[in-house]
Amino acid sequence: MHSEWLSLGLFIASVYIYARKAGSHKGWFSVILALTAIFVLLNAILLACNYFTGEGITDAVLYTVTSSLSGAGISKYWLPAGSLLLGLVAIFLLMAWLLRRSKQQHYSRLWSLIALVLGVASIGTSTAYLQVSGLVKSELASGNSDFYTYYKEPSKTLRPGKRPNLIYIYAESFERTYLDRKAFPDLAPELSAIMGNSLDFSNTEQLPGTGYTIAGMVASQCGIPLFAPFDGNASSELSTFYPHNICLGDILKAAGYQNYFFQGASLRFAGKDTFLSSHGFQHLYGFDELKSRVQDPSYRNDWGWYDDTVLSRVYDKYIELTAKGEPFSLFALTVDTHHPDGFISRSCSRRSYDVDGNQNKSFAAVSCSQQHIAALIDKIKRTPGFKNTLIVVSSDHLAMNNSAYKFLNQHDRRNLFFMVRGDEPESKIITARRSTLDNGATVLDAMGGDNVIGLGRSSLSATSLSEIHPDLQKKIIQWKPNIISLWGLPKTLSDYQIDTAQNTFSFAGVNFRLPLLLAVKKDKIEPHFDVYLSDSLKKQLSDFQPEEKFVWIDRCYKMGSVWDRQLAMDTRYCIANGQLNDSVHISPVAKGLSKGRLVMPVTNEAQEGRYQKIQQRLRIADPDLKYPGDKIRFWLPGLPDTVASISGLSPTESWGRWSDANLQPDVHIRFNQPLPARFTLMMEARAFGENIRKPITISVGSVSKTVMLSENVESRILTLDNPDAASEIVITPPSPTNTNEGFSHGFPARKLGIGLVSLQVSPEERSPIPKANKSVRQ
Repeated sequence: MHSEWLSLGLFIASVYIYARKAGSHKGWFSVILALTAIFVLLNAILLACNYFTGEGITDAVLYTVTSSLSGAGISKYWLPAGSLLLGLVAIFLLMAWLLRRSKQQHYSRLWSLIALVLGVASIGTSTAYLQVSGLVKSELASGNSDFYTYYKEPSKTLRPGKRPNLIYIYAESFERTYLDRKAFPDLAPELSAIMGNSLDFSNTEQLPGTGYTIAGMVASQCGIPLFAPFDGNASSELSTFYPHNICLGDILKAAGYQNYFFQGASLRFAGKDTFLSSHGFQHLYGFDELKSRVQDPSYRNDWGWYDDTVLSRVYDKYIELTAKGEPFSLFALTVDTHHPDGFISRSCSRRSYDVDGNQNKSFAAVSCSQQHIAALIDKIKRTPGFKNTLIVVSSDHLAMNNSAYKFLNQHDRRNLFFMVRGDEPESKIITARRSTLDNGATVLDAMGGDNVIGLGRSSLSATSLSEIHPDLQKKIIQWKPNIISLWGLPKTLSDYQIDTAQNTFSFAGVNFRLPLLLAVKKDKIEPHFDVYLSDSLKKQLSDFQPEEKFVWIDRCYKMGSVWDRQLAMDTRYCIANGQLNDSVHISPVAKGLSKGRLVMPVTNEAQEGRYQKIQQRLRIADPDLKYPGDKIRFWLPGLPDTVASISGLSPTESWGRWSDANLQPDVHIRFNQPLPARFTLMMEARAFGENIRKPITISVGSVSKTVMLSENVESRILTLDNPDAASEIVITPPSPTNTNEGFSHGFPARKLGIGLVSLQVSPEERSPIPKANKSVRQ
């Protein structure tokens, strides 16, 4: 806090001194204005990150932005983001106006220099700069040699004897602080009563690299923080996740357990599917997998299925598995308590909670969600199978910046972790200092296994590193490079394998999902991925240095727009390698499984002009691309040379594009020139939902005709007159239909009407010959 006030004071002093003392000078004005922009931008980023984390710019922000955001419930954040952007522009314009209001006729170099020094100091002391520089330093550190003194691989065997089944509930953002009855009376009485009759580990702290959902899961199962190889990487795009680590799921699988995981959100978000399938989980159920199992598909929140829906499926699975008599683990992750406000499921009797006389949405969501967790535990306890069951309830991480955050921060905050055992009921509070790294080892110990996993130690029979190292947070940061090295990413690239059926690129024993961009550096390969809400691979490649070598595996048409227009409509995969200021070699990839060896093109004389031209092409957004011909291929990004614009369509998919009435009720296709007076229109399309076998209107100026389509792709030919010399075709579906398709991205349901695959306009005398009906292109 002191740093923030100091930084703000220095910034105000810099602006004041320049505006009042320095005088007018274009050069000094530009420098001070640039510093002002940096200060404002850094603090805007800090504010935006703080809105999510409550702790500013953390490793959680970097991981989530560079990982797959598919499945993120982000719709609540568009309004705050837009408001922040407008505020940022307004502040910058205000600063520019203030700096121009000089009272001096002639500029003073001394006062200008003082303003410059103060401006630099304001940036250097800002919280945003300190947090970013700390993250950069941790990335550049070389690690600490004592890491392997404390990092331990557990045994994969369990002790002989009866092996309990495991129910492990991750309660989203549900920290132990919520169960403080003095601080928050009657907030969670049902779960508090259960915790009161459990082994309650009351002093579970949160360490760096464990403070968000996937990181909390990795910490609790593998005993290590989640430090991903950043620089644009996304671990969800790797085929394995910490491939060399032995985690709780691996040990249970080796002992004959069937491991299940349930959640309401998309499994793809943040790479949870990759992590779990890499470490012993044979059965994964997320938003998509539960679609066919829910009674009401419209009953969902921004992230996916509500907690009552998911925990009901967990109980059903528990009953099914106990009847089989084989060992199993059932892991579940709730979502209703997710920031910023949480969600209230319709089956809750606790739907509100007052703090200081005001309704608080986050506390209400906590009170509701804990009812579901407690109800699940109570139902399990009433079954015969409970005698052979260990139930664990834990936070995935401390609450982030939700509407309860300021009340939580008034207390000593700890993560939730307690165990209820059917065969050995015990009520005890264990106050020893520990961290979420210890959770997996503690559960494993209780199930008859080892008492160590990674950096974790069992709180039942060993001493936590939190007690051995009072400064464990600093130790974790020192060990960050050691932990990143556990990913085992290759350092060189020679022989490789591409599987177009599985969309994978493999080398040195590591599989990556396609598309993929690799920066080939000395003794280092940096992968970059095209994940949701990140820059496209083209844009990422445009930021490479002129002489930096790269390998890019993507659809040929994306490379064709940059280097070879003959590939502009080629939907196959191509592999390109070279450097931006010199030769680039591009070759199509054979369908199926193929192998190759990377050979960088022979370096010719590098050309700066070539680099600038290629860089400009790489920065052209996909919707602005052009390809030759007059046929619109809706599965391609961009448009034919003859088409000016298209509106009313949702984003490009592998087969084409859907109309979306949430964008506008009609599809408008505008051509560069007026359409012929009489022409033939041929299109390949299909209808969705209530539009199937209903008349779809196609209009050109004042002339309209209709077509009817099935759910399968069909060819249709229309002859249209154009007496108005119109240059636009308008397609109007009769009944746009709400659907969950596309919901996994966290957006509201779309209203789909017609799915367009291709469309072509030809003067009547040279009408194209229609093709036979065909199915959707895969």
